[in-house]
Amino acid sequence: MKKITVVLDFIPYAVSEKVTFCRNVNDKLFGNALYPAPDVTLVDAKAAVDALETAILAAKDGGHTAISAMHDAEKRVNDIYRKLANYVDRTAAGDETSILSSGFHISKQPVITPKAELAAVDGDHSGSVRLVAKALLGAVAYLWQMAIDDGAGTELIWIAIGSSTRANFEVNDLEVMKRYKFRFAAVTVDGTTDYCAPVTKIIV
Repeated sequence: MKKITVVLDFIPYAVSEKVTFCRNVNDKLFGNALYPAPDVTLVDAKAAVDALETAILAAKDGGHTAISAMHDAEKRVNDIYRKLANYVDRTAAGDETSILSSGFHISKQPVITPKAELAAVDGDHSGSVRLVAKALLGAVAYLWQMAIDDGAGTELIWIAIGSSTRANFEVNDLEVMKRYKFRFAAVTVDGTTDYCAPVTKIIV
């Protein structure tokens, strides 16, 4: 049987996803009784992730210097969490449960069912809809739009309904039994993507 090992799958992550991943490792690895003496201190690990998040925000305007600084901060994070991954690999010695308790991933991964690009589901109360998008690598924000579909084939009028830093959004105070269409675009350091194919939802 192939030995289970820690994988460095976080290296190619988009920077925003990398920040989330590394913070999860910080929460699970440091203070974990299975890992008493990590090769990197929690102070250094947290400082590197905080610096990367700050650099991501600074790079939103697309300036070359800011983007270069973001890449430098990302390299620092990669180096630190590669060291931590190697430490977990040595210490866990192939034990799946121990590795997963550290926040890192293992070489034997479950099959993941592809997620729909955008789904619209009933919200917590009448007249609300929760929009759940497939997170886009490199996205720092999401722009959301809606349109009323009268069913007559007339051209849709798209209205901006908000933005979010996560790939989900809730819309409230919609008219019950009306048909709406929803779509989103992602904002990245390279610009804004095209809007996705719209999804339709009848409000209840």
